[in-house]
Amino acid sequence: MFDRKVWPALILASLGYFVDIYDLILFSIVRVPSLKELGLSGDALMNDGLLLLNLQMSGMLVGGIFFGILGDKKGRLSVLFLSILMYSLANIANGFVTSVTGYAILRFIAGIGLAGELGAGITLVSEILPKEKRGYGTTIIATVGVSGALLAWFVADLLSWRSAYFVGGGMGLALLFLRIGVLESTLFDKIKTHGTVAKGNFFQIFQNKKRFKKFVACIAMGAPLWYVIGLLITLSPEFAIPLEVQGEIAAGKSVFYSYAGLILGDLASGLISQFFKSRKKSVLLFLVMTTISCGLFFFLRGLTVDQFYGLCFIMGISVGYWAMFVTISAEQFGTNLRATVATSTPNFVRASVVPISFAFNSFKNDFHMSMLTSGLTVGIIIMGIAVWGLINIQETFHQNLDFVEE
Repeated sequence: MFDRKVWPALILASLGYFVDIYDLILFSIVRVPSLKELGLSGDALMNDGLLLLNLQMSGMLVGGIFFGILGDKKGRLSVLFLSILMYSLANIANGFVTSVTGYAILRFIAGIGLAGELGAGITLVSEILPKEKRGYGTTIIATVGVSGALLAWFVADLLSWRSAYFVGGGMGLALLFLRIGVLESTLFDKIKTHGTVAKGNFFQIFQNKKRFKKFVACIAMGAPLWYVIGLLITLSPEFAIPLEVQGEIAAGKSVFYSYAGLILGDLASGLISQFFKSRKKSVLLFLVMTTISCGLFFFLRGLTVDQFYGLCFIMGISVGYWAMFVTISAEQFGTNLRATVATSTPNFVRASVVPISFAFNSFKNDFHMSMLTSGLTVGIIIMGIAVWGLINIQETFHQNLDFVEE
């Protein structure tokens, strides 16, 4: 299917995303046991847990901008390597924390490192593949990468939470040895020495109304994924109580089943886009499925534990358009701004968990809504924003990527 020169980059990007997802989602899995060991209990497990998650995602926002600019200035490969090194060392350090403050600082640093891998990998693979095969390449990255969450659950189930962090960091360091034989994007090499083209100018996004609108629309389109994963799945043990689930729900298992669904969703969304030769039709289908599955989450009562985990699996499938969303973002912009956008947009989406959780807490505490009503209200707003985003992006399936932003 692919030229032999493509495979090293595809393997590096896929395994890099695998370790990225392992480390990214590990905190959601070990949130309760790790914070309990550090002396927290009761409401602090949820409140401080959300704080640490928000710091991790805020770090990803900072890292998304930094690594995106670096990717357009210095190259896609330099970002892949530096990103993997940074989050690997930070996650090893996470295994040694003795206080919530230290935990918070390291989650922020790890977030910065985790921000660079996916956007750089998608950009690199998109630029070295012909347009009719780009969807297959990014589908492979997503399908392999998202399965890192399943390994995170197995490792956290078998080992202590500290050891689970050591495993993630160790895998990342081992991955750096795969850099041999990976070639830089020819499109980047083409503009690298072009002195008249501004490369990696983040502010260039804001200097043109149409360009800025596309950037915001891309972020809006991806927001439902982190509403589902960052709020509903992460806080599934807390949501299970008013939902009258017949048994105790473990956040780690909710994450496991939702990411198992994400694997199928990412595979399906890529293949569907290739079948219809349309990115937008594929995303629209998944937004409809997300709306239905979230509706089931809030309105079904008295599920058994197995039925609840099954619903987490379905919700995971419904938001399995993550790589498709990043691919669309990359395809919207020229080579001199592509890595900046493809790396920053997914991290703006990940960081959207901060205003999402803030809105959730505000509706619950300031407006005295129930937990379920608060979550549902936030969900309706997020889905409306996502539909607006989808409407305001261009169809890019047949887009030629050999162009620059003036």
